[in-house]
Amino acid sequence: MKQISNNLMPREKLLQFGAKSLTDEELLAIFLRTGVKGLPVMELSNQVLNTFGSLRGLLTANLDDFCQVKGLGKTQYIQLQATKEMTKRYLSQQMEVNETISAPYLAVMYFQSELEDDEREVFMVLFLDNQHRLIKQEKLFFGTINQASVHPREIIKAALKYNAAAIIVAHNHPSGNCKPSEADRYLTRKIEMACDLVDIRFVDHIIVGKGDYFSFEEEKSNAENEQISP
Repeated sequence: MKQISNNLMPREKLLQFGAKSLTDEELLAIFLRTGVKGLPVMELSNQVLNTFGSLRGLLTANLDDFCQVKGLGKTQYIQLQATKEMTKRYLSQQMEVNETISAPYLAVMYFQSELEDDEREVFMVLFLDNQHRLIKQEKLFFGTINQASVHPREIIKAALKYNAAAIIVAHNHPSGNCKPSEADRYLTRKIEMACDLVDIRFVDHIIVGKGDYFSFEEEKSNAENEQISP
């Protein structure tokens, strides 16, 4: 099966085995459609990814840097940015129609699409009903996120306004490093205690970095599993 799939062109491979079977180079080759003189599309795709380092590097490149690469231009830049925005809106709508946000990856992907590229720190909240279905999402605080700038009372006030039974909070680290600081840990405890006072479930606090994330709930679960393991 692997040998057969390796011999297929990207479009044929996608139709037979699905988009997940494609490499980054193959996905980009489908987007580019054709190569340039002396450079077939797969070679062009590989060259573009080497220039930007990854698909993420390509998607976050500015117009000037993008257009300096052979085979790329303003039209491809516009198309790629539109594709990126469609993906963000798909994730947002998927959250809205999904019965429950019980799969952590869905919330993580959504937060990454919303916060990863922001150059300032943004604090965001998902307000959920008692079945963990999305009621509302809101960006509440901006700037340097710490215990002084994020007010748990404002989070609780918004949660009560939307009649939320649970919340998931997230913020980004523009530096790219998603490791939580002591201020992040202190803030998480404050929000969790505030939620307990009004009987709102605090599901998780997610920190978004560049291509990575940190989940306080995952850290807690991993620590509990280590204690159980012999």
